[in-house]
Amino acid sequence: MAILTGASRSGTGTGADHGGRARSPKRRASKYNKREAIAGYLFISPWIVGFLVFTLGAMLYSLYISFSNYNLATNSASPAGFDNYAQLFQDPKVALSLSNTLFYAIMAVPLEIVFALLLALLLNWVGRAAGAFRTLYYLPKMTPAVATASIFLLLLNGNTGAINRFLAIFGIQGPQWLIDPNWVKPSIVLMTLWGVSGTMVIFLAALKNVPRDLYEVASLDGAGPIRQFFTITIPMISPAIFFNVVVLTIAALQVFDQAYLLFWRDQTNASPDSSLFYGVYLFQQAFRQFNFGFAAAMAWLLFVIILLITLGQVKVSNRLVYYEGDK
Repeated sequence: MAILTGASRSGTGTGADHGGRARSPKRRASKYNKREAIAGYLFISPWIVGFLVFTLGAMLYSLYISFSNYNLATNSASPAGFDNYAQLFQDPKVALSLSNTLFYAIMAVPLEIVFALLLALLLNWVGRAAGAFRTLYYLPKMTPAVATASIFLLLLNGNTGAINRFLAIFGIQGPQWLIDPNWVKPSIVLMTLWGVSGTMVIFLAALKNVPRDLYEVASLDGAGPIRQFFTITIPMISPAIFFNVVVLTIAALQVFDQAYLLFWRDQTNASPDSSLFYGVYLFQQAFRQFNFGFAAAMAWLLFVIILLITLGQVKVSNRLVYYEGDK
């Protein structure tokens, strides 16, 4: 009797359920995973709340505003239907600013990729001193945009700028970077290349992960540095190239601060047509003319354009990007 009583007591311990049966490892693992998941969601809950309120909530509210005539002074909105979206196709400045932005993106993104990759290759080749050079190259990325714009206003001055003075040493007459419509976009590209170090760091990390054995085998087969670069380096870092292309394209289509600080800050822009970017015109509509409904429609048009371009890039990447797990 005592033995049975002891056995029944032992069946009510931590290792058994109410029926006296031992808990299965799967049940214990499931309970642990549930607690771990709850803890994880609690840790990321500030980000979730911030995303729902400041990103998703703001997007949905802007979508609502885009179908209305929103008055900031009275904080009221009257229904406008699709008038704001119809105006997108009637306003010539929308097409002008969009074409300027697309032209800038086509010019800036390839140059940023090439320049950042060259810097990453140099740092990867340097070896021990790469840390010091990496820090020096990354410093421009930390410079405030206003300070950078002030520097480039001095560098790109057509009469007294340092760039034109340097070109004059070789007998080359520099252009009027900030006045000539043909040189407005290249001047913004130069300012953009100043902060290319973030892309460079991503490329450098990708280069560090390329197996050295591949280069050794290629050398034994007689492949030179150029052949190795195009047959080994480029395919192995193609995921990093694809990532940077997508990110830089999105950033280029949303360009604002470079154009605004160089050409629109003091309201004395000498070439308004060539420097009117989509983000600048959207800013003017929203915060100068207080046409928030039309500005919201412009923002959603840009969102759709970026989405379509990104989907196209993803579609192309399925054939061009190499992943080690692919067979």
